[in-house]
This record gives sequence, structure tokens and C-alpha cells, in this order.
Amino acid sequence: MPVRVTRAPMHYNPPINFLPRQRGLSQDTSMKIGIVLLPGSNCDHDAFHVASKVVGADAEMLWHKDRDLKGADCVIVPGGFSYGDYLRAGALAKFAPIMESIREHAAKGGLVLGICNGFQVLTEVGLLPGALMRNQHLRFICRDVHLRVETTGTPFTSAMAEGQVMKIPIAHGEGNFFADDRALDELEANGQVVFRYCDPQGKVTAAANPNGAARNIAGICNRKRNVLGMMPHPERCSEEVLGNADGLGVFKSIVAAFATAK
Repeated sequence: MPVRVTRAPMHYNPPINFLPRQRGLSQDTSMKIGIVLLPGSNCDHDAFHVASKVVGADAEMLWHKDRDLKGADCVIVPGGFSYGDYLRAGALAKFAPIMESIREHAAKGGLVLGICNGFQVLTEVGLLPGALMRNQHLRFICRDVHLRVETTGTPFTSAMAEGQVMKIPIAHGEGNFFADDRALDELEANGQVVFRYCDPQGKVTAAANPNGAARNIAGICNRKRNVLGMMPHPERCSEEVLGNADGLGVFKSIVAAFATAK
């Protein structure tokens, strides 16, 4: 049965403070991506590999007890089971010292990408609305799903096409996105729904929803459009050698948005 959704067309315009860093006496225009390493993270090296080896960015690990983002233009909070998912997924990670620096980074217009557990963390720290609950069927799921790009009006989708369908793996037990109707309507009206679960033809249906997420939501951004959370793992499918490179579009978009803003 089709799921009724509304979409607001959006176009991404880089914020004026999204500018290349100054290094020493000369300006270095290469992008730097920082990957947060939390206790229990298990996708940090995947994200580091794609950022550094596949898209060619300057990448560096960011230890959870540090407060220095080391000049990162984009911070990735990766997947895994931070702090063992005790209490609930992402609940303890919000107290990590580095999170305050990430909040400040986002407030200044810096990019933040939360993947799977990283999405859960971003909702816990208040950078994104809603919550990620237990999957509707109460089982952990690990398989490929299809996503539809709902907007190219973010730096995370700027190199994609609206309506584009991607095949991306998921691996989670708490990916059921929840928000009340008012919050969901605001997300829709503001064009903050970035990805939805769909079938291979791009139809948003209940059958294509793997976890019961409200309105088939797989990823959302904040109002400023510089923070994205998504449950699927683009870093796990960003090279043809893996049999699928659909996830590369997310990382290409980030780099392209940075280049445009230079």
C-alpha cells in the first residue's frame, strides 16, 4: 500500500561561513573530514577509508574524550554500538566531551553526518529532532534496502538527483524513526526529510519499510541543512569492488558542496 508523502522542493546554497580553512600562511583548499571514535564504534574505519582513500579528503580520527575537532570541515559520527547501547542507543554518547565541540561546530554551520548509531546519537544530543525506537518487529535487521532521495537541497545530497533510488545496506535494531505528527509535518514542510525507504522502482510503500519508521523516513536533516542523520550505511557501499557504490553519492556530495563553497 503506498505511503502518502509530501515534498518541499529545496536547493542547497552553501552558508557564507562554510569556507576553506587557513593553514599556516597559505590557504589549503582540501577538505578535512573528522571521524569520531566512540567506545563501541565499529564503522569508523569504513568511514575513514571512504573519506581518505575513495574521495581523497584529508581524514583524521577524533577521540571521544578530546574536545579538539582538529580543523575538520565535516564531522562523521559513525555506526556501531556506542557505550554498548546501554540505557538506549546513543544515550550515553551524548555525554562524551567531544559532543560539546560537535554542537558548537554545527551551530557555526559546520557539517555533521551521523550514520546509524551516529543518527541515534545526534537525536540524543539535540542536533536532530525525533527518536530512533526499537524496530517494529523487535528484531535486528542486516540487509540491503532501497532509498529515495527526497531533496538535493543539502550538502549531503547536492551531487544526486531528486527521486534517485539507491541500494544501501542497513544493520540496526533501533532504526524505527519516531516523531509526533506535528514534528513530522514540520519536517515535511521544511524539506528536512532527505531519504525515504522505497521499493526498487522508487515507490514509497509500507512493504518497503524495514523497521516501521514513521512515513518511511530513513534520513533527516536539521533546519540549517548542515546536519544529517541516516540509518542506512553509505560507507559500506562506496566502491564498485564491493558490488555496489550507491553510497558514494553521499560522500561525493559533501566534497562537491565544499568545493562549491570555496
